[in-house]
Amino acid sequence: MNTRAWIVFLDESGVSLLPQIRRTYSPRGRTPLLRHRLNWKRASMAGALGYHSTDPDRGARLCFHFKPGSYDTAGLIEVLEQVKVFYRGERVVLVRDGLSAHWSRAMRAWVAEQDWLTLERLPAYAPELNPVELLWSSLKNRELANLAGDHLADVADATEQGIHRINAHPRLPWSFLAHTGLTIHPAHPPNLRKDQ
Repeated sequence: MNTRAWIVFLDESGVSLLPQIRRTYSPRGRTPLLRHRLNWKRASMAGALGYHSTDPDRGARLCFHFKPGSYDTAGLIEVLEQVKVFYRGERVVLVRDGLSAHWSRAMRAWVAEQDWLTLERLPAYAPELNPVELLWSSLKNRELANLAGDHLADVADATEQGIHRINAHPRLPWSFLAHTGLTIHPAHPPNLRKDQ
């Protein structure tokens, strides 16, 4: 693995016009009511959260993609094209789960042509190791909580506000990584004891 690369975690999530029900406040004795149209329209979002492997001062970087419907291989290649532009010629080690579209024949053929990209796979059934899962949790518990939008554009707007909130707080993406228990920058060289 190239030691001067971005370690980028990728994940997808779905949202719909059905509200994400969360606890909220209201005046005493007045139960809050959430009215929506039972609209089942769905959208998907992909997040790529990157940390530089050797320089923590470069900060975390978040690349985000939103689309109606769900992702297939072609949609994920479109996301990776966006990631390629986002990291402009820098090396990327992409860490992702075992979703079949991530490892399809067409995806492997596309990746084989990319000299900037190396793929790594998360262990099976280990979403707790992906900091992007915490990004989704943050969005769904804040901007998307109790949102009863009439159109997917309402959900997209709220999601964009959440992405801006997360980008405005540079420590927040690092907290997502810390919560996984993973580290990118060891405090001391791994082959030396602290007292050496």
